[in-house]
Amino acid sequence: MSDVTFKCGFEQAQALWPDALAAVEAVAASPDAGARLADRAGFVCRMGLGAEPVLAYLDVMPEVVRHFGDDMIEAVASYAYRLGRSPDKKAVVPFLQSLLAVCERIGSRDGLSRYLDLLDDFIARTETIIHGHHSMYPSPGLVPLLEHMPRLLAFLSLEGVAGFIDYGVRAYRNRPDEQAAYFALETTDAQAMLKRQRSGVLFADMQRQLEVLRSGLWGCDLPLQPFVVDPEILYKQPPVLDLDEETIALPDICDTACGISAQGVYRAMLAHMMAHFRWSGRLMGDNFAPHMRVFIEVFEDARVDRLAMARFPGLKHYFLALHPVPPVGACNEAEQSCLRYRAVRLSRALIDPDFDPQDEVIEAFRQRFEQVLAEKGESSSIDDMRELGLSFYVKTRTHADSLPDVFHEQTQPLYRDDNRCLWIFIDESDEGEIMDEPVEREPEAPEQGLPPHYYDEWDYGLHDYRPAWVTLFERIHPQASPAKIDAMLERHAPLIKKLKRLVEMVKPQDKRRVRYQEEGSELDLDIALRAMIDIRAGLNPDPRILYDTVTDNRSMAVLLLVDLSESLNQTIGNTSRTLLALQEEALAIMSYTVELLGDRFAIAGFHSDTRHRVLYHHIKGFTEHWGDEVKGRLSALEAGLSTRMGAAIRHATHYLRHQPAEKKLLLVLTDGEPADIDVHDPEHLIHDAHMAVQEAHEKGIFSHCVNIDPNGDAYVKQIFGSHYTIIDHPERLPEKLPDVFLRITR
Repeated sequence: MSDVTFKCGFEQAQALWPDALAAVEAVAASPDAGARLADRAGFVCRMGLGAEPVLAYLDVMPEVVRHFGDDMIEAVASYAYRLGRSPDKKAVVPFLQSLLAVCERIGSRDGLSRYLDLLDDFIARTETIIHGHHSMYPSPGLVPLLEHMPRLLAFLSLEGVAGFIDYGVRAYRNRPDEQAAYFALETTDAQAMLKRQRSGVLFADMQRQLEVLRSGLWGCDLPLQPFVVDPEILYKQPPVLDLDEETIALPDICDTACGISAQGVYRAMLAHMMAHFRWSGRLMGDNFAPHMRVFIEVFEDARVDRLAMARFPGLKHYFLALHPVPPVGACNEAEQSCLRYRAVRLSRALIDPDFDPQDEVIEAFRQRFEQVLAEKGESSSIDDMRELGLSFYVKTRTHADSLPDVFHEQTQPLYRDDNRCLWIFIDESDEGEIMDEPVEREPEAPEQGLPPHYYDEWDYGLHDYRPAWVTLFERIHPQASPAKIDAMLERHAPLIKKLKRLVEMVKPQDKRRVRYQEEGSELDLDIALRAMIDIRAGLNPDPRILYDTVTDNRSMAVLLLVDLSESLNQTIGNTSRTLLALQEEALAIMSYTVELLGDRFAIAGFHSDTRHRVLYHHIKGFTEHWGDEVKGRLSALEAGLSTRMGAAIRHATHYLRHQPAEKKLLLVLTDGEPADIDVHDPEHLIHDAHMAVQEAHEKGIFSHCVNIDPNGDAYVKQIFGSHYTIIDHPERLPEKLPDVFLRITR
C-alpha cells in the first residue's frame, strides 16, 4: 500500500482510510489511484455536510473502481459535490450508498452514465423553482428514490427503473407528499408500476396453458393461483403444492433462467408438483428432526422427478438445466454448515446419471436408489425414500451441520416446491410447523369470496394509466322468487308475441347446401350428369360431384352490462314504478328473446363504492339457459352506490373475449354518466370509460350503449362514439331494448 496522505478532520474517516486505500489500489489500473482517492475524499470531507458523506464515499469507491475504472474516483466526487451545493444536499449520502447496487446490477460504464442522467433528469423535473426568484425547493422524491434504489435495481432493469421514475414524476409532479410516498414504494400504484416494469412472463399469460397441462396430462383439478414474488429474493421463493388448502401457487412472474425460457420454468415447476400429486404420499413430520426431513425430501423429490421424466422424457432437459451443481469443495465444513451443499449434490446425482459426485457415500446411495426404482418403478413410495433419507443422514451427519452459517449458494433447484405437501404436523409448537394456526375469522363479505381483480384506470390529465388502480370484486347475484319475473312476462304477452315474429325473421335457416364437393353426403345429380357427358366425350370430368349440408347458425356472443347504481331507485313521473323495475322487465324480455334466437348471452350488473370496491354481479352466464335460477337473480336486483363504468367494461371484456363466437357484442345499459364519490372531476371517469371501450374494440369486441337519460347524448357520444341509443321515454325500455338488440345484430 502506498504512503498517501489523507487530509480529513473526522476520526471515523481516518480510521476507515487505510482499508479503503488498500481496496482501491488492489483493483485500480493506474498507479496514482491512491493519491487521487485521497484528494477527492478530502474534497468530499470538506463539503460541510458532516462525516457521513466522506464515510459513504470511502465505503463505496473500491466497488465503483473495480466495476467502472479509476476515473470514477473524480466523477463520483464531482456528482456528490453538485448535490451538496444544491437544495438536494440531503441526497448526497443516499446517492453514494445507491452506487453499491449500481455496481452489482449495472455492468457497464454506459449503464452508470445512464443512471446519472436519470437522476439529473429526475431532479430537473421535480425541483420546485419559485417564479421570479432564484430560490428553489428540493425534490421531494429524490431521497426516498435513492434509498429504495437497491430494491428497484434488484427488481427492474435500468430501463424499467426509468419507466418507474417517469410515471411517478408525471403523476405526482405537483403533490410533494404523494411523490415522496410513491418513490418510497408505499403506494399501491408504486407497487403496481414495479410489476408493470418487470421483465419476464406473467402468470396471467401462462395460466390457461398451465391449466391445460395440469388437467390434460396429470388429471388434477386443484386451482392454480399466483403469489407475489419479493423482488429482492427473485427465484428463491419456491412454488407451493398445498394439499390441505387444495391449491397450487406459482410465482406471479418468471424470467428466463439457466437457458430455460420463462414459459419453460413455469412448466417445470408445474410438472414437479404434479409428480408429487401423482406419486407422493405424506409422512408425520413431528417424527423427524428438521435435518432428517431435508434428506427424505431430497430422495422423494428425485424419485418423482425420475418417474416424471420416464413418462415425459422432454422434462429431463428442463429439470437438469434448472438443477444447480455447486462445485466440489465450495463449502468449508470447518466454518459452515454444509447440509444443503451435500443435499443438492446428492439430488443431482439421483436425477442425472452422467453426474460424477466425486463422493463414495453419494455414489453408494445412488446405487441403492436406482435399485428401488428398478424393482418397484411407480409402485415405489415415500416410505422407501424415508429409509434412504434417514440412512444417508446418519451416514453423513457432522457437528458442523448445526453451525449458524449455512452454505446456500447454488443449493435450490429453481423448479422445486417447498415440499409442504409431504408432511403432516400435529404439534403446533414443532419447529418445522408449516401450517397456519386456525384463526376465527369474521364471515366474509359476499364479494370477498373470490380473489379481487385489479384494473388500470386511464387518467386523461396524466395521459397514462393509473396502474392497478381499481379493485373489482365479483360474485354470483343472490336469488329471489322467479314468480315476479313470470308475472312480468305475462303482462307483456303481446310484446313477446311480436318479438317472436321478429326473431323468426332474423333467425337464419338451420341448413344450407354446399355444392361442388369432392367429399360430401349426397350426390349432386346435375354435376354428376355433366361429368358423365365429359367422360363419354373423352374429357376430364369435374370430380366435385357431391354436395353437403351445413348448419348455418349465427355465431354471436353478447354480454349485457347493466348499471345498478343508486339513481335507478328514482320513480318515473308521478307513478310509483322505479327505473330498476323497468330495467328488470327489459332484461327479462330480452333474455327470453335471445334464448329464442340461440345466441350465447350473459348478463352482469355493476356498481361501485370508490376505486377500492367495484362490485360486478353475474346474473346470467353464457352457458346458462333462461330458467328459474336466472329469473330469481333478476327478481332480486337492487340499486345502490355509484357508477365506475370503465372497470366494469374491462371485466366484461375479459369474459367476452374468450367466448367461441365470430362476433362479440358488449351492450351497456345505463341511466347516467360514470361517477364515483372519490372522483371530483366529472370528465375523469368519462375518459376512462372511453378508453375501456377502445380497449374492447382492439380485442375484437363491438360496444353499444342503451341510455335512458334523455339528456345523455353528450357524454354517451364521448364514450361510445356513434354507437349508442338514447331512449327518451324510460317507460318504453322493455319494448325498445330487445328491438335495439335485434337491429344491431341483424
